[in-house]
Amino acid sequence: MTSFLQSGSSTRSVVRRTLVVGAVVSAVGLVLSSSLFPHPSQAQQPAPFTAPTAQPTQPPLIVKGLPDFTELVERVGPSVVSIRTTQRVVEDAQEGDDEADAQMREFFRRFFGTPMPGQTPRKSVPKKGNEQGEERPRGVGSGFILSTDGYVMTNAHVVDGADEVYVNLTDKREFKAKVVGVDKRTDVAVLKIEAAKLPAVAIGDVSKLKVGEWVMAIGTPFGLDNTVTAGIVSAKARDTGEEIRFIQTDVAVNPGNSGGPLINMRGEVVGINSQILSRSGGFMGISLSIPIDDAMKVAEQLRTGGKVIRGRIGVAIAPVTKDVAESIGLGKPVGALVQSVEPGTPSEKAGLEAGDIITKFAGQGIEKAQDLPRLVGATKPGTKTSIQVFRRGAYKDLSITVSELDSTPGKVKGSKAEPSTEAKLASAELGLSLLDLSAEQKRELKQNNGVLVDNVDGPAARAGLRPGDIILAVANVQISTVKEFESVLAKLDKNRPVSVLVRRGEWAQYAVIRPNAK
Repeated sequence: MTSFLQSGSSTRSVVRRTLVVGAVVSAVGLVLSSSLFPHPSQAQQPAPFTAPTAQPTQPPLIVKGLPDFTELVERVGPSVVSIRTTQRVVEDAQEGDDEADAQMREFFRRFFGTPMPGQTPRKSVPKKGNEQGEERPRGVGSGFILSTDGYVMTNAHVVDGADEVYVNLTDKREFKAKVVGVDKRTDVAVLKIEAAKLPAVAIGDVSKLKVGEWVMAIGTPFGLDNTVTAGIVSAKARDTGEEIRFIQTDVAVNPGNSGGPLINMRGEVVGINSQILSRSGGFMGISLSIPIDDAMKVAEQLRTGGKVIRGRIGVAIAPVTKDVAESIGLGKPVGALVQSVEPGTPSEKAGLEAGDIITKFAGQGIEKAQDLPRLVGATKPGTKTSIQVFRRGAYKDLSITVSELDSTPGKVKGSKAEPSTEAKLASAELGLSLLDLSAEQKRELKQNNGVLVDNVDGPAARAGLRPGDIILAVANVQISTVKEFESVLAKLDKNRPVSVLVRRGEWAQYAVIRPNAK
């Protein structure tokens, strides 16, 4: 009985274990089936997306690091020279001077560096003629060797007024220099020293120079020889109103740097350091250099002839303003306004007139008034060429033969006012009181046309006209009498500005009169 009970109990235990194991297996099966075969609602949900880490992309560097100028300095440095100038001066004589006083003054000057007690310092003045004086330091500057046989280039203002010029090389040798030639208009000078096998500079091509390019200067600022500074080209062809257009840089240039070379990264000279723009007298970030191509043209003439020969045509010019250009129908403010024509010059012979706008010379356009003297100056005297002018609303081509700049200019005589006929319409609308020119006045002025301004008021006064002015044309129409002036004025729009060509003394200039201050 006992064994039977034990057997039944064992059987129930096995059954329970079997059921438990089956339940566990079923549960595991459900879990696995749900993982392998998800519910449709679960299958539609996208798995979470993890974006890959983006690697930042940057454009490649255009400029890497700063340039090393050491090799340039080693190559070009020996070609740069220091220039010192002296002037011979004599002392003013004083009353009561005798030999004893002179010896005593010399004693105090040599040993104490001061005047003799009880005497005022004596003034030194430049020597005159063959008079011998004491050689005194005058100034310092820079330069560079052009050729192996001793030609040196510098600025004209470095040697201007000097009695003696000395050139110092980097090897400590000093030479007394001869001034071969000086051209103040371009500020270029050429010197010659008696030496051979000198290290000459290489000349660069300015046309290949780019804004933003690195450049270097070597010179003697404040007497500190072989000082190196560097910077970039800020602008090319900078127009300051002078005969040449400069290279503008931010290279540090100070007194004493004048005449030294501006060097590119190939070790070539591209300019002569000449000027700085400053409010303090010291460097303020703007330096101007003479382009070496312009300087070499000047230097060649100085070496061969001792001077520079330039062309001239004999006109005084002024810029064309926007108001004038619009009022005379020119459109844009281009060209050079002829203010006066010198008698007997190529311009008079070619038929140019005061008030003409020169728009072309030798086929080249004149954008600014300063362009004309540059083109004319670069033309060989004796050259016959063409010149285009805008005159009274139309273009006209003339033929002109260029003369040499040193020709003596003629003079235009002034005029004396003499009353004639009064203008009523001009007075009412423009504030002008006009008079006819007498025959005598026309002879004195050598002027066959025009009317005399007797008085100004209102619009005419605001436009800058003055009594004594001669009005040669109104609204591009040449006039000879007050009646003609009135006739032209009557046909114009009373609300629009009126252009008048005015002669004042030897000059002619356009003025724009705005009726009723419009």
